[in-house]
Amino acid sequence: MRGEYDIPGGPRIIVDLEAEGGRIASARFSGFEAVPGEILEGASRSLIGASSDAGVKELAALIEGGLAPGGVLVGVTAADLAVAVKRGLKRAVNWRDLDFDIIHGPELDPVVNVALDETLVEEVASGRRRPFVRLWEWNAPQVVIGSFQSYTNEVHPDGVERHGIIVSRRVSGGGAMFMEPANCITFSLVVPTALVEGLSFEQSYPFLDSWVMEALASVGVKAMYVPLNDIASERGKIGGAAQKRWSNGCMLHHVTMSYDVDSAKMKDVLRTGLDRLMDKGTASAVKHVDPMRSQIDLSRGEVIDAMIRTFAQKYRARRGALSDEDIETAKARCAVKFSTPEWIHRVP
Repeated sequence: MRGEYDIPGGPRIIVDLEAEGGRIASARFSGFEAVPGEILEGASRSLIGASSDAGVKELAALIEGGLAPGGVLVGVTAADLAVAVKRGLKRAVNWRDLDFDIIHGPELDPVVNVALDETLVEEVASGRRRPFVRLWEWNAPQVVIGSFQSYTNEVHPDGVERHGIIVSRRVSGGGAMFMEPANCITFSLVVPTALVEGLSFEQSYPFLDSWVMEALASVGVKAMYVPLNDIASERGKIGGAAQKRWSNGCMLHHVTMSYDVDSAKMKDVLRTGLDRLMDKGTASAVKHVDPMRSQIDLSRGEVIDAMIRTFAQKYRARRGALSDEDIETAKARCAVKFSTPEWIHRVP
């Protein structure tokens, strides 16, 4: 078996494993530096006999205990090595094992975009569609609240009506997002859950967004990943991620980033930071928004082009598209779920 873990911003760890009778029989690491070179021999030996069902913390402790005295791991930790081992034992897939599509648009009703995050996952799980990244385009301003949030706590109804805002609820968690068509960049990544096998939830966010960080850097946006799931600058939050994992073996990773922002309108629409009006529902975090436009003069379209280019080059992805049937299926799902008051106003 082979396990691989591409550390966001770091090297790729590779471990070749053999297991017999539910125990690790051999392990050999490669792909990164260790000083002296033989430092990993003891760590590899320490894994022999370990249960194939051992967790990352247990494996990391064995690796740490087996490192040669005075040895130094360069750019990696024992926990990183343990993740690679766990991914190998659990038969995780890697980015280059997958054939990806890149979908951009078309411009759709805001609620149809939200519904597609559910209907297209079903298509990937069934094998009728390849894994993909989909960059949204929409035709009206919207607020998308997280699956576990309370409408009452998150939204000013008067502001929503005054500014003609459509309020929808997505299937993934996270906080409320104020999304005007020209001011946000939103994408949905749908992949097999096996891509993040062995990673904690905290590790999975930067792992799935490593290409985004490269794309932002390529256009001059200085950004960093802030646990658990924020993309931020030194001045504030650029964007945030949310996920949902299904029992069908697929997952959705959803990101919204601020290209520009009408702060006055956003404050008029969202109740972020105000007293809760009901006890139920996850509250949105209060964070200063620092849009990309504070750093660069490029257009929103140019940033999206850089994202498409980076993803295509990094993962050998090809351009894809939504079919008329895809859109009609999503519209039908809106009629029975995503556009209904029962879904939008449900109490988590």
